[in-house]
Amino acid sequence: MYQFIHQQPDLQNVLNLMDQSPIYGLDTEFIKVDTLWPKLGVFQINVKGKVYLLDGAALDLSEFWNKLFQAEQNVFHACSEDIDLIYHYAQHKTLKNVFDTQVGMSFLGHGLQVSYQNALKTMLDVDIEKDQTRSDWLARPLTPEQLMYAANDVEYIMRLSDKVKAELSQKHLLDCVLEDCQNLTHEIGEETPIAMLYHDVGNYRNSRKQLMQLQQLAVWREQMVKALNQPRSFILKNATMLDMVEKNPRNHFQLSTIKGIRANIVREHGKTILDLLKFLPEQEEWPLRMARPIRHSSKDIADRVESVIASIAEETSVPKEVLMRKKWLNALYQHVVFHNDEQDLPGYLLGWRYDMLTKPLIDVLHSDESYLSKQMKVMD
Repeated sequence: MYQFIHQQPDLQNVLNLMDQSPIYGLDTEFIKVDTLWPKLGVFQINVKGKVYLLDGAALDLSEFWNKLFQAEQNVFHACSEDIDLIYHYAQHKTLKNVFDTQVGMSFLGHGLQVSYQNALKTMLDVDIEKDQTRSDWLARPLTPEQLMYAANDVEYIMRLSDKVKAELSQKHLLDCVLEDCQNLTHEIGEETPIAMLYHDVGNYRNSRKQLMQLQQLAVWREQMVKALNQPRSFILKNATMLDMVEKNPRNHFQLSTIKGIRANIVREHGKTILDLLKFLPEQEEWPLRMARPIRHSSKDIADRVESVIASIAEETSVPKEVLMRKKWLNALYQHVVFHNDEQDLPGYLLGWRYDMLTKPLIDVLHSDESYLSKQMKVMD
């Protein structure tokens, strides 16, 4: 059973229970269709075996947020959007006490994105319905079906967590998972530095001039979405920006032919966009070219990288896709090409992976450094 809390005095009972038990099972239901920031509908918590559904539209949750940051552990399944929501509402981005059962199950060989429904079936032989995923969680009153759906999302989370932790402990992997969860929550809270926004859009095919144009567009877009609380795609999609710097439109008509651009954006912001494409800083201030993805290295090196990862996967019983993600490998690649500081690598590569995997891979990539550097010729 569950209790729906929508009056402020009743929240105190939940807060008191949280003081008695420092480990919580959590989930959120929210809407994020036409906004940059999520709008909380319901926050679910399993505390001391009791399930509460907190009305995000009616309650002041300030004290609740504080308790999450002070908890011994917050248990989620697929926590990324939940953490993003907490960071937005709490205005604090340092949640370090998370255990994500999806991350845990990835270490046990269930894939990177096993759903909560499949996780419960696999680990506990429990079936739940997932028929309210696209509900309007801001509508009031919520239907009994919505409330039951929300309650089910935390009803079994602690049992799932206990089972996953037990299997991880048997394989001596629990500490690795907890460290990866810390890196994940840190990553969610990190904003791309304003001077590096072009990295989220550009690629190795772009010239330095195009990267400079992308940077100016990306900074402007970021300012717009935060001022208007709209998704980035409502202003300019990444693909639209790439098409823009490749075609380099000179007037409103040419701008209107760019892939995916909205008519209202051309109408209201066309002049600004054209100016951002045209008026650039001096050439010495343009970004350097971006390194090619790892797949563009010489075949011998690609095979050796794959061999190192495969041998560590066999040795540790951690699946290859968990050991090394494509974006981490590309970060290593950039590190070697540009002689960057190791401390700038993703946190995942500096912890338990460092000695067994990161260092050997850096050594392998260094042996191909001359080949990699040839790929970095500057385009006009």
